[in-house]
Amino acid sequence: ELDRSSIGGFLMKISMIISRHVGGCSGPIWGTGFMRAGMLAKDKSTITLEELEQMLSAAIDGIQQRGGAVAGDKTLLDALMPMRDAIKSHADNGDADASAVLKEATQVANDAIERTKDWVARRGRQSFTGDRSSGTPDPGIVAIATMMNDICDSFGVDASR
Repeated sequence: ELDRSSIGGFLMKISMIISRHVGGCSGPIWGTGFMRAGMLAKDKSTITLEELEQMLSAAIDGIQQRGGAVAGDKTLLDALMPMRDAIKSHADNGDADASAVLKEATQVANDAIERTKDWVARRGRQSFTGDRSSGTPDPGIVAIATMMNDICDSFGVDASR
């Protein structure tokens, strides 16, 4: 139902919905990420890989400022940062087949679930469980992977290996 004519407008609307309706610390964290990305997209209807990398970097910076997490804390950042790095690599090399980049970014997000599962969470809601967080996937990382898989599906990209 949301207007999708502007990438920035769409992301800003998602930010407002999440901030208003998602409780706990997740609403502000996710809302900030979508807002920071949306601010860079403004009224664009298309973006380049360079712009996507900048949007992800802005989202990551906002999330870190809002919640204080860093790479390795077992949060959504442990999926977003390697995704951003993969996209940046393609943007820097100029080998930008959009479907291949989307597939790789999705695989990076999916891999983050298993790669981080045995870590002990140091930030976010899962950190409240201490050592018991080891062996359990982080919900934020799973959410990033789920979104990426859904984006692949909507664009007809087969994200399976």
